[in-house]
Amino acid sequence: MRSALSVLVATITFFVLGAASVSPAKASSALDEFKAFVQTVSAARGTFKQFTVGPDGQTSRAQSGTYAFARPGKFRWDTEQPYPQEVASDGQTLYQYDPDLQQLTVRALDQSIGSSPAAILFGQGELQDAFEVSVLPDDDGMRWLRAVPREPDAGLTQLDIGMRQGRPARLILVDGFGQTTQVELETLRAQSGFDANAFKIEPPAGTDVIRMQ
Repeated sequence: MRSALSVLVATITFFVLGAASVSPAKASSALDEFKAFVQTVSAARGTFKQFTVGPDGQTSRAQSGTYAFARPGKFRWDTEQPYPQEVASDGQTLYQYDPDLQQLTVRALDQSIGSSPAAILFGQGELQDAFEVSVLPDDDGMRWLRAVPREPDAGLTQLDIGMRQGRPARLILVDGFGQTTQVELETLRAQSGFDANAFKIEPPAGTDVIRMQ
């Protein structure tokens, strides 16, 4: 899949929503572990790998890169291989930069990202407000939960989250077009904070800037 944004905005909401405080040591299910993660990890960085399987069973070329987030609502998702692309939000503005096209798209961070997995993973709030959440059986050494949007969304019909040692380790997204995207969060390191400009994208001179309304 060429656009990191299509996966991200149909993936980031899940690190950004919050929940009641739960001690990781006392977590009794994947949902408890996820709530504890949101409550206790306010900023982090890591690396990821992902691939998409189409409705015809064809697998896309794998992508890899780095990510970072600082609650509430600040994140970066930078694809490095097989082609570079950067997606970032400073909490108010969403940036998407394609170096190959020398193009930067800028738009206000509206409510559409509030129900995306990116918002869930990197934001703050109650997960159950936007999703029907259920706990799945343990599998592949992970505890699992499933989130289904309460409102119809072609970008995301189902998101499974695998928790390992109190941290999200794998995401499996299914969209309304029959595509399944699997994201492996290979590392996740908590941070005390980030530079003020860490979640903005400043492209080189000559970049075509498109501002969406």
